[in-house]
Amino acid sequence: MISGKQIRKKYGDLEVLKGVDLEIGKGEIVSIVGSSGAGKTTLLTILGTLDRPGSGEVIIDNTDVSKLNEKKLAAFRNQNIGFVFQFHQLLPEFTAIENVCIPALIAKKSRKDAEKKATELLELFNLKERLDHKPSELSGGEQQRVAVARALVNNPKVIFADEPSGNLDSVNAKELHELFFRLRADLGQTFVIVTHNNDLAKMADRTLVMKDGRIV
Repeated sequence: MISGKQIRKKYGDLEVLKGVDLEIGKGEIVSIVGSSGAGKTTLLTILGTLDRPGSGEVIIDNTDVSKLNEKKLAAFRNQNIGFVFQFHQLLPEFTAIENVCIPALIAKKSRKDAEKKATELLELFNLKERLDHKPSELSGGEQQRVAVARALVNNPKVIFADEPSGNLDSVNAKELHELFFRLRADLGQTFVIVTHNNDLAKMADRTLVMKDGRIV
């Protein structure tokens, strides 16, 4: 599903990634761990097409995303990739269902279809009674489940998660971790998860350890 070859990235004189190679299979759940400053989030943003490598290539589902222009890259990202961040990044003025619908509407799906899919996902995540609640009216765990539903609304092939449970208490973190594995079983998604949570890292099919800009 994902192939990275000799990915390098510099910010000024600071070389953050120093030639990363990796392969991630379809339907695999891979965690990326390492100390702060090891390059985990930089690698995740490059694999997720939110940033471009200084050199090297990223291939997702047989598409060399390194060669796509900005417009084609944005369309590819919208249709194939979902993101879950540590801070849920929900828009405060919109309800749960409206937040989940946004990527589908960007993809020019009808409002009716977008709302149908969003409702199905929110019900799957036990949020049936929260469709019309705004983020400020939801608990931390509920907010993060809404964020996961938003990541899934376009049926992406890959979910990239950056410290997805970093803001949650242990009970909500455990529920979120189990949700990822249930989604993989039900929908076949591939997950790449940057985490400091040892429990989540151990649950993954494979753990990649980063140190000083390389996978060790």
